[in-house]
Amino acid sequence: MTIPETDLILNPDGSVYHLNLLPGDVAETIITVGDQDRVAQVSKYFDRIDLKKGKREFLTHTGWLGQKRVTVISTGIGTDNIDIVLNELDALANIDFATRKVKDKLLSLDIVRLGTSGALQADIPLDSVLIADYGLGFDALMNFYPKQNTDQEAELLQHLDAVFTGINLPKSYLTAASLSLVQKIGFGLPSGITATAPGFYAPQGRQVRAANAVPNFIEKLQSFQHQQQKITNLEMETAGIYALAKVLGHQALSVNVILANRVSLQFSKNPQLAINHAIKLILDRL
Repeated sequence: MTIPETDLILNPDGSVYHLNLLPGDVAETIITVGDQDRVAQVSKYFDRIDLKKGKREFLTHTGWLGQKRVTVISTGIGTDNIDIVLNELDALANIDFATRKVKDKLLSLDIVRLGTSGALQADIPLDSVLIADYGLGFDALMNFYPKQNTDQEAELLQHLDAVFTGINLPKSYLTAASLSLVQKIGFGLPSGITATAPGFYAPQGRQVRAANAVPNFIEKLQSFQHQQQKITNLEMETAGIYALAKVLGHQALSVNVILANRVSLQFSKNPQLAINHAIKLILDRL
């Protein structure tokens, strides 16, 4: 099938529409960050940077860690942006832009999210690094894509859904992390279920001036436990990354820097130090 110009939009220079990248600009190992400023905070540890490109909130640096080529890209905030970034990264890897056809041999990318997050359990310390075993999404993104859960995902999601019965929320979805990336990067680190919300204020249980229509949302998240799994933290991208990566055949892992604890109501005193520690940890393990 030839992909129409309206489905895969290219810029006049042949780059993909939003990311402004050409095939070959992106490595097979990709670190995603939400904040544009964090791209340089990661790439400053590269041995060499070969490419710097940006458009809108999407800033990309590609370079080398020793003999390993790595890309770091900012996604902006939310799973709506993840929809753009994941689809366009996949297009760069797996679509021939000249013929607009899917390549015969598909490439599976390693995608590692480095993001900040708030802990939902009292025993998770500030400034710690936490791995998402699963991404639990409360946004609507995956209503637009086919989902196929493993038996383990389906069982866990069934128990999760029972906790939120009677609450007016979008249908949740659940996807596991890449086992190979957990073994490579996540070993020895605390882990759990990372919940992904479609906003920062009421969707994450906050109330400033506008009333919150789901006032006990945080308590519901905190209360869940099935076998050894708890909902450990809350942020805005992980579930979308995990689910779309699975649909497209890529490997994904979310690494969360815990800057807030929603139980103790405390926030990190030195967030940049905690983020730098996580960056070095990931790059060393890559």
